Amino acid sequence: MKQIAIGPEKKQASAVVQGCMRISEMSEDTVEKLIETDLENGITFFDHADCYSQGACEALFGRVLAKRPDLRDKITLQTKCGIVHGAEYTLYDFSKEHLLETVNASLKRLQTDHIDYLLLHRPDALMEPEEVAGTFDELHSAGKVLHFGVSNQNPYQMELLKKSVKQPLEVNQLQFSIKATGLVDAGINVNMTVDASNVRDGGILDYCRLNNVTVQAWSPFQYGFFEGVFLDNPKFPELNKKIDEIAAKYGVSNNAIAVAWILRHPAEMQVILGTTNVKRVAESAKGADITLTRPEWYEIYLAAGNKLP
Repeated sequence: MKQIAIGPEKKQASAVVQGCMRISEMSEDTVEKLIETDLENGITFFDHADCYSQGACEALFGRVLAKRPDLRDKITLQTKCGIVHGAEYTLYDFSKEHLLETVNASLKRLQTDHIDYLLLHRPDALMEPEEVAGTFDELHSAGKVLHFGVSNQNPYQMELLKKSVKQPLEVNQLQFSIKATGLVDAGINVNMTVDASNVRDGGILDYCRLNNVTVQAWSPFQYGFFEGVFLDNPKFPELNKKIDEIAAKYGVSNNAIAVAWILRHPAEMQVILGTTNVKRVAESAKGADITLTRPEWYEIYLAAGNKLP
């Protein structure tokens, strides 16, 4: 498995991450088997969020860790906080009171004494950087959180945080896939008068590369905003034909090519798998060992419906 160096400490992490958003309905034995499959295929990084199934995903994962304490030292554990789901609303809360409460709850559910990476989950419009800084200091000094990052934030939002936060922001979780190419579109269409030339994210990809922030690509097999999977989808015949052609060349599944396409970008990203199917996990992991050629990368980009100027 390809390794990614994260942050100033160059902490080594697997290029493929196991996302745990969909595990809440699984049994403990099935989750244990999923973790073992991940480790067998070189995936050592696990992504959670306190809001996934209202904490049920963390709690289930924690029960497995309690049952198998040997697993904790073999994995890197990440969770996110800041999204509040109410009965009739959703809001974001980066207040010190909320962050401390949710992190302590996550630690309890995960049955661990520390979280390796904590990400602020989507921007809070009412964020006060000084308050976040004080919260991070408290969590870090207590040994409850080792590293910090954000999710879905643009460059100026990160700079605003960095004005007060002492710890480096090492990760930014962003949507990126063959059918969600916003991170690269504007960079390809510079100085053009087409829709793809619009910079909608403040140039976050280049910012992350310049500041040694690891981009974690979420929904690597999805199109739109959780509209569905593009692989084997009859809505995208040209794209699937091209992916299948390249997959046959390398002797891997289409999942592996979708992963390889993301990892071919020189930003040294991580790919977060949403699947919990052990067969697809094993297939997808193989994508980390494939380096697509430049023509192959662009052929897939064009087959997805994109145009080059």
